[in-house]
Amino acid sequence: MADVIQLLPDSVANQIAAGEVVQRPASVVKELLENAVDAGADKIQLIVRDAGKTLIQVIDNGCGMSETDARMSFERHATSKIREAKDLFALQTFGFRGEALASIAAVAQVEMRTRRATDELGVRLLVEDSYVKIQEACQAPQGTSIAVKNLFYTVPARKSFLKADPVETRHIIDEFQRVAMANPDVFFSMHHNDSEIFHLPVGNLRQRVVKIFGEAVNKKLVPTEQETDILRISGFVGKPDYVKKTRGEQLFFVNKRFIRSNYLHHAVMSAYEDLLPADTYPLYVLFLDIDPASVDINVHPTKQEIKFDDERLVYNFLKVAVRHALGSHNVTPTLDFEQEPAFQQRLTPAPMLRPERESQSVGSYRSSGGSGADDSSSRHISNLEHWEKLYKGLDLFEKGSGADPLSPPSSEPVFPDAFISGAQAGVEILEMDDAAETFSKGQRDPYQIHGQYIISHIKSGFLLIDQQAASERVLYERYLAALGNQPISTQKALFPKTIELSAADATLLNDILEEVNCLGFEITAFGGNTFAIHGSPAELRPGISEETLLQKVLEQYKGNLELQLGARDNLARSMARNAALRKGQPLGVAEMQDLIDRLFACSVPFQSPSGRKCFSQYDLETLQKQFS
Repeated sequence: MADVIQLLPDSVANQIAAGEVVQRPASVVKELLENAVDAGADKIQLIVRDAGKTLIQVIDNGCGMSETDARMSFERHATSKIREAKDLFALQTFGFRGEALASIAAVAQVEMRTRRATDELGVRLLVEDSYVKIQEACQAPQGTSIAVKNLFYTVPARKSFLKADPVETRHIIDEFQRVAMANPDVFFSMHHNDSEIFHLPVGNLRQRVVKIFGEAVNKKLVPTEQETDILRISGFVGKPDYVKKTRGEQLFFVNKRFIRSNYLHHAVMSAYEDLLPADTYPLYVLFLDIDPASVDINVHPTKQEIKFDDERLVYNFLKVAVRHALGSHNVTPTLDFEQEPAFQQRLTPAPMLRPERESQSVGSYRSSGGSGADDSSSRHISNLEHWEKLYKGLDLFEKGSGADPLSPPSSEPVFPDAFISGAQAGVEILEMDDAAETFSKGQRDPYQIHGQYIISHIKSGFLLIDQQAASERVLYERYLAALGNQPISTQKALFPKTIELSAADATLLNDILEEVNCLGFEITAFGGNTFAIHGSPAELRPGISEETLLQKVLEQYKGNLELQLGARDNLARSMARNAALRKGQPLGVAEMQDLIDRLFACSVPFQSPSGRKCFSQYDLETLQKQFS
């Protein structure tokens, strides 16, 4: 029987390796930018066309390469970064595997031009399918220019797995931002389809963060600086009032190398404990400098996963550093009303306390506050007045009731707030017979409970409707129609408002600006990353800021990019999610009935766009079983 085990040809072996190293255009961008940084460049340009599918070009003014080095750079496992195995534990460069250029050349057409400062002429190489087709002398500035064209032309199956241009562009921008963030002492620029997306001059870290994430973050940054014999942590974290529903502005760098770590992310989130709303993410850009011998970065070809010798130590130190930064800059809340006016605004009267308890509570505060304190202090007097205001108005509640609000509920029937009448809401409760009669007469009208659900009477029982999910479904189908051929009317603003976005968000908005304007907005580019809002949807519910809604829509849109929904479907979902009714929003009978009518006029009234149930049906038979 003939031997069956054979060595793979280099071209096949390179394509297999490329499957790990080059997953999408952003992978090429990452490898080329890191090589440019390793070459000592202080000026790096990135040029991209068609989200990297047609062209990815990186130009740097680094050290350049000789003719022999230029050719050797396309061989597998050829590198200038290490010489022996022990060098893996003392790495000071980004690249070291010697796989990047070989993998890229296996799945694309690559043209390289490079020249060293000491050479009169440079060298030009054209590589296709892992083979050098052309090698010749050429004129070239000092440094290296690498152009990657027709990515995945040798593996069409891989090309078919690439996602839409906005998705791939977003990944390219992410990789660009990470490399640029780690090297604020290097000039970076990025052009996509002849438009300049980023222009990042040399500066310090704070300037680089603001340039990348937008001017709005400047006042929200809290510097973080801690150092021990083992680890040094530096960078910035965002204030708790600057959070987003989606990730993207959370960056870890270990020895200037971007990494992903859910473990370290948990440490940061623990430091923000009780300071953030649920399901939100703060901004942070944190650099960890540690002895290279204490980390292993040779875990994955992308080099974005690493292992620490002592993960628990790093976790605890990071948590303490972030918490100390927040505390030392007065970010954590205090009980001093003079220092924390925002805290005062959030406190509301507690209706469950009776007037008798009001006097006890305020009196006890006075007695405890007076002991050992300076009564002449204006701050204490001011704070006391604020505390008394918390209980102001409690005398509106019925004083004749002897029920203790803190005791267990009684067995007597309790009627909802709709049965409370009188000029002063909550003062006079209807008699039992009157309440029953009122409920009997109005039983076919919808009724809202807990500001979240609507009860609608039907012949066989009743429907329990989630007002937010129902509103999302109604708006989603309305926005889809608007993106088709039924544009939504616009409410013109008396004076235009301007909004400045980060470079990434500005690029995204430019891509979908036409569709956004179909939804009732009137937005125009104002230069750079600034846009002018001349109008907003006329159907927009009151109390929503156009700027806030637009930013939330963009965040939601970015979060759905990976779902391959299509631009219109994604935008309709995002807009509906953020413009829908919210839990706790009171509705009148006419508003509830209108929502119900619109819901059941939808093509799919059963589910919201995100898959939540819009309503549940309860029939009389089921109700009777509950009381059998």
